[in-house]
Amino acid sequence: MLTADLINQNIPRLQLQDTVSKARQLVNDFKLTHLPVVSENKFLGLISEEDLIDVEDERIPIELIQNCFVNVSVQDDVHFLNAVNSSNQYDTNVVPVLNKAADFIGVITTTDLLKMLGNFSGANEIGGIIVLEMERVQFAISEISRLVESNDCTILHLNTTTDPVSGLLTVTLHINKREISTVVATFERYEYNVKYYFGTEHFENEIDSNYKHLMNYLDI
Repeated sequence: MLTADLINQNIPRLQLQDTVSKARQLVNDFKLTHLPVVSENKFLGLISEEDLIDVEDERIPIELIQNCFVNVSVQDDVHFLNAVNSSNQYDTNVVPVLNKAADFIGVITTTDLLKMLGNFSGANEIGGIIVLEMERVQFAISEISRLVESNDCTILHLNTTTDPVSGLLTVTLHINKREISTVVATFERYEYNVKYYFGTEHFENEIDSNYKHLMNYLDI
């Protein structure tokens, strides 16, 4: 999915002659951290709600506070994860999108990015989750896939993150079945560190454990 496909045309843009008061009202109405400022279809930057609040005279045009503009944007022909990265880096819930001529064509909201991330990660698909932790040199997609498939399962999605302190790699697997006890057992047999997992048996074990605790409490 490209950034151009996620543009939200409902988000307003500011002009240099717009007042601080108008800008404050818009960020409040649309529940935004920033708003784009445009002049003759050219993107000038984002103005933040915090900077708008700091202005004492709300009647002045935002042209007078251009030094507060944040220069962040993405091209319209790049993967949407670039917009996710920009949003995280600049702590904004809107990411401006420009075309090759550097014309402003709209913004992507973090709400739309979150929906796309959900689809991208398979969060809406039914299945089990297994989280492994390992040294980076141990990570081999081919072997992990082979162990999963040996249990008549397939990997729907695989994501990795690195712990900045330990340097260990966390591998999150989304499996196409919720009954994943055999897959977990296989990983443990091959000495993989299974941090945790979520599947049918996890919930059944939890229910069984809670039932036993209740019976002990009632002394039955």
